[in-house]
Amino acid sequence: MILDVQSINTFYGTSHILFDLSMSINKGEIVCLLGRNGAGKTTTMRSIMGLTVPKSGQVLFHGENIRGMPPHTIARMGMGYVPDNRLIFPDLTVRENMELARKVPSGFQGEPWTIERVYDLFPILKRLDGNLGGYLSGGEQQMLTVCRTLMGNPDLLLLDEPVEGVAPLVVKDLGTQILKLKDMGETLLFSEQNVKFALMTAERAYVIDRGRIRYEGSINELRSNEEVKQKYLMI
Repeated sequence: MILDVQSINTFYGTSHILFDLSMSINKGEIVCLLGRNGAGKTTTMRSIMGLTVPKSGQVLFHGENIRGMPPHTIARMGMGYVPDNRLIFPDLTVRENMELARKVPSGFQGEPWTIERVYDLFPILKRLDGNLGGYLSGGEQQMLTVCRTLMGNPDLLLLDEPVEGVAPLVVKDLGTQILKLKDMGETLLFSEQNVKFALMTAERAYVIDRGRIRYEGSINELRSNEEVKQKYLMI
């Protein structure tokens, strides 16, 4: 098991957001955290990455409790985070954005990511190599954010709502790339409200509502569970 979140409670000020939330991910899995807007998806991702520290519970990464560690330490341990607001450097080129993120975490094993490998996975970025990040479309910026994070060679990749606000064609492309990452042995946890995208890419799902996990199971089980989809996922 690469990630084991055990009964975390997270607050913003005095507002209790996550309630005894638990989830786990095995190496090589693609797992989705599904929920409506405001359900607690981003807070969960931030709690795992150390950007918002849970007040209680444990976040075990490779068996070590990382709750309370600063995000840069967690990143050096091999966790990569793609935020929902695409924090690229707009005045740097596509290549410069990725070069800046290049690192190999301590204890990393396997073939490291290079710009050439990234371009093989996202060929559209190869064509945009010299373009400034600020001139890319929203979908292209999202791809760049994912690729920049891969350049850090993470053992676990966290994607916070990767297809929010992007064109349908880009949604399809990102789904294809995520499945390719799984074939390469990568481990992913992504949060999403796009049920169709999750059913296309994930193999296991958690459903969150009002800060509590309401369902967990295989994506095939979720696909046939109309009660859960109607109650917690339909807008």
